[in-house]
Amino acid sequence: MATPTAQANIRVQTIVVVASCILFVVKLLAYYFTESVAILTDALESTVNVVTGFTGLYSLRVAAMPRDENHPYGHGKAELISASFEGILILVAGMAIIYEASVSLLHPGDLGNLDLGIVLILMTALANYLLGWYCIQTGKKNHSIALQASGKHLQTDTWSTVGIVVGLLLIRFTGMAWIDSAVAILFGIMIIVEGYKIIRQTVAGIMDEADDELLRGLVSVLNANKPDNWIDLHNLRIIKYGAILHLDCHLTVPWYFNVNEAHAEVDALDRLIRLHFPQSLEMFVHTDGCVAPGSCAICPRAECPVRQHTFEKRLEWTLDNITNNQKHATLQA
Repeated sequence: MATPTAQANIRVQTIVVVASCILFVVKLLAYYFTESVAILTDALESTVNVVTGFTGLYSLRVAAMPRDENHPYGHGKAELISASFEGILILVAGMAIIYEASVSLLHPGDLGNLDLGIVLILMTALANYLLGWYCIQTGKKNHSIALQASGKHLQTDTWSTVGIVVGLLLIRFTGMAWIDSAVAILFGIMIIVEGYKIIRQTVAGIMDEADDELLRGLVSVLNANKPDNWIDLHNLRIIKYGAILHLDCHLTVPWYFNVNEAHAEVDALDRLIRLHFPQSLEMFVHTDGCVAPGSCAICPRAECPVRQHTFEKRLEWTLDNITNNQKHATLQA
């Protein structure tokens, strides 16, 4: 059974698929009326929207599947594969656009009804921008790379379409037909750059590259809310599988806590992180006992029956020390 977040992602991607098909037909009509190579390249780029829309929808359905014996961490990385495929197709579309525009630049042809074509593709630009904004916002909220990739792609399509409209307006008022191909080449280059960015992001996810922005946010929350019983937290690792966040860490608590008391601190840490990071979360926390007198200087616990050193200063957690595998932190650490 898919989670509510996964179901929401699938609904949004379904809207993207339907809208992409409709907008593709509208762009083909615009090309039919104008015979503009710039509009043709915009329509070609929209074929990528259609293909990746279906691919993204399939990947979200796979990512929503619960974990099983063969996939103990779930199927979330299917989103990364989909986004990589989308980035590759964007690169191919950008190169195809540049090729077609270059041929047209060398052998320009007559243009047809520019006014009708401009109106039609302006409508597609507005629809793509609004749809892309919705995808990006939903993707950020639900931590879906696939939705964010779709949204960025749609908004890239918007700006390329706006640029094409500007070029068509220049042609309309100057009569210089070569502008049509020049504009197409310019935005073909922009599309290639955006495809590279999407591939770079998805490769980072596939390779489990650390998300510094996420880690900084987590460190800030922990520093602002840590109770006295949390003497130290280290060996923190975060991996994202689709919309699911997997977090591993070691939590140092007073060595004389029994199992139930230590587990209560783990539960408190779990509640704190879920409060500030509402996406699906799986935590694996190992508890360490403090070591006196080394830990005493950074332990603010006032009622400690075995303290061997006065408290000096609470250790401020940073990206460096919270991800470090040093088991027993000291003030010098």
